[in-house]
Amino acid sequence: MKTVTINSSGTSFEDVIAIARQNAQVVISADAIAGMQRTRDQVEALAHGEVAVYGISTGFGALASKHIATEDRVQLQKSLIRSHAAGMGAIVEREVVRALMTLRLKTLCSGRTGARPVVAETMAAILNAGITPIVHEFGSLGCSGDLAPLAHCAMVLMGEGRALGPDGVEAPVLELLKNAGIDPVELAEKEGLALINGTDGMLGMLLLAITDLEKLLDYADVIAAMSVEGLLGTDQVFRAELHEPLRPHPGQMQSAKNMFEALKGSEIVSSHRHGDGVVQDAYSLRCAPQVAGAVRDTVAYAKQVALRELASTIDNPVVLESGEVTSNGNFHGAPVAYVLDFLAIAATDLGSISERRTDRMLDKARNSGLPPFLAGDPGVDSGLMIAQYTAAGLVSDSKRLAVPASVDSIPSSAMQEDHVSMGWHAGRKLRKVVDNLRNILAIELIGAARCIELRAPLKPAPVTGKLYSSLRQVVPGFGPDRFMAPELEAASKLLRS
Repeated sequence: MKTVTINSSGTSFEDVIAIARQNAQVVISADAIAGMQRTRDQVEALAHGEVAVYGISTGFGALASKHIATEDRVQLQKSLIRSHAAGMGAIVEREVVRALMTLRLKTLCSGRTGARPVVAETMAAILNAGITPIVHEFGSLGCSGDLAPLAHCAMVLMGEGRALGPDGVEAPVLELLKNAGIDPVELAEKEGLALINGTDGMLGMLLLAITDLEKLLDYADVIAAMSVEGLLGTDQVFRAELHEPLRPHPGQMQSAKNMFEALKGSEIVSSHRHGDGVVQDAYSLRCAPQVAGAVRDTVAYAKQVALRELASTIDNPVVLESGEVTSNGNFHGAPVAYVLDFLAIAATDLGSISERRTDRMLDKARNSGLPPFLAGDPGVDSGLMIAQYTAAGLVSDSKRLAVPASVDSIPSSAMQEDHVSMGWHAGRKLRKVVDNLRNILAIELIGAARCIELRAPLKPAPVTGKLYSSLRQVVPGFGPDRFMAPELEAASKLLRS
């Protein structure tokens, strides 16, 4: 099993994904421990003084002007976590919870939060034990951090709240911690805020979505090439000289190259290269690199933002190099929220053009001589008719989800927090859009594979043929109508691999 070391400068994109999805083990470096202890000493000096410092000797949010007596400041942190663990709705996916915990741990290890090393060490131990706090879908407005989701995680550090064990079964938190040899933490001054004041949930969902979209884009190019091949389209519009010198968008050039390479050596494409009478292919075929390429460029931009946020230390207040503990607004999720929404728009459009190719291959007036709905015995059989309905429904759902969340703002905390990012909600929407895209592409893949086998004895290109063969290992070939749902799910699972 992979081991990831988190130091004072943070961790990498790939390491976050490894912890979230592959249960990589976490180790905290000695320099991070030392850095946390140095700033902790500074926080404790302030905690025992009478100077008002936000989050140490004052209340929170709209109660920031409320002075807290020295003897009540430890209770202040516990009360903060308990009151903020106010989520509702569906339970958030394990990989999202592990990602947000990893990112919060990364910030603790920066030495800028003033938390004791034991807090970070306990969080790392919970990750390593495979214990997953139960986090609910609603509770974050994407500003002042992903408050409720992170508070639900902090509750487990305290030995409270709810959690799932490594077997995915809920058990009492104290029992789970005891079985893993973990002692719950009694939070001290500043530590409650340090555990919840971050963009970790929305950033975690962004990192996961980028990882998924990068894989899906490579599949999307080959699937689109299969559709071009099966519908007797031309590969000539994907030549490099039509892209790099004329419209040098990096994503477009990459997708065009992928599609051109995927169609090399295709007997099906060669069979109608001359004399077929078709002047131009439909946009959904001809413009596939322009759309997929624009999505690639959007993902690349989103990744730049994600890497900047990953290199950030998000907390309020924060401990500066000078030792000053000061308030700031870095917890506002706008930078992350915008790209989460942008990706949802781009991924939705990629699904839309995919569904148009699926529809084209089922229409006998547009599919270049193939049977209606790619059915074995049209009339008796319906073929992929309703699979296209499913694709259309998924596209429609994604279009609804593509409406930006980040343009909304509902004031909270008695108007102290009067503008919020809704970045958490943008992340939740994007996850559904990415799942929808995967399923839409799976339906196109099944249709394109049928088209290719109906062109026999002509053989597909080696690249498209390889994906065709992979599909046929999990989905049977052309024939009479069968129970479609399991086949669609199998194709979708293939695109996860």
